[in-house]
Amino acid sequence: MARQRLDRIETEKALEELEGWTLAPGGTAIRRRFEFAGFNEAFGFMTRTALAAEKIGHHPDWSNIYKTVDVTLTTHDAGGLTELDFKLARKMNAFAAQTPG
Repeated sequence: MARQRLDRIETEKALEELEGWTLAPGGTAIRRRFEFAGFNEAFGFMTRTALAAEKIGHHPDWSNIYKTVDVTLTTHDAGGLTELDFKLARKMNAFAAQTPG
């Protein structure tokens, strides 16, 4: 099922309200690096995110090296950003804020 791609103005407005995220080159994705106290905190963050992503049916492109989690969000079937990307980004910010260290 295709999702409604956000236009440039909608994307810029949503990004202004989202701490720590930047627009990727090309404007079809947003990115953020999360850093935690250690591997356990990073893995806990990824676990909470994975459960939330599964619930909303939208999954991140991400990688983890020790205490760092690099995330890129885009909606592949829309060819760019949709509200789902920003919804998941807000959830990830909340999870990171709740993670100790």
